[in-house]
Amino acid sequence: MRFDLQSAVIMVTATVSSLSVAWWLTHSEPRAAEAAVVMPAIAGAPASGGVAQIARSADGHYWAQADVEGRAVRMLVDTGASVVALTREDALRLGLRLTPADFTQTVETASGPVMAAAVELDHVSVAGARVEDVRALVVEEGLPHSLLGMSYLGRLSAFEARPNGLTLRP
Repeated sequence: MRFDLQSAVIMVTATVSSLSVAWWLTHSEPRAAEAAVVMPAIAGAPASGGVAQIARSADGHYWAQADVEGRAVRMLVDTGASVVALTREDALRLGLRLTPADFTQTVETASGPVMAAAVELDHVSVAGARVEDVRALVVEEGLPHSLLGMSYLGRLSAFEARPNGLTLRP
């Protein structure tokens, strides 16, 4: 077995990234007083469109190229995230103009507590599996990647993970 510095750096980077996301996911629940505002029961029309396939990436995660309100956003598929979570950068690219006063929700990230703004997205579509009126949070800072959470996934009729890929069924 060959072991070199480049392999070690890649392994450490992948491990740190995975641990960061895992920590953020386990600490990202809003406070109980805020739960009713941020995470009401999943409601709305069911998904439409066709069955979508997402290949498993070399890092072991499922990365989706999502169409969010007509713009492409790379998102980590995250069944542990209650809602779709957008980085501030992705929100700006989508044209969401938020002011400091919009960031009223506190969420825990790997970097500690940060503020988030609740938004509703007109639609989110992954390879044709489309959901209208999707609840989301824009995390002001500390979120390394936008997350495709349960406010999208929970509106599908089913999603199934297999070793090589993920199937989304509207």
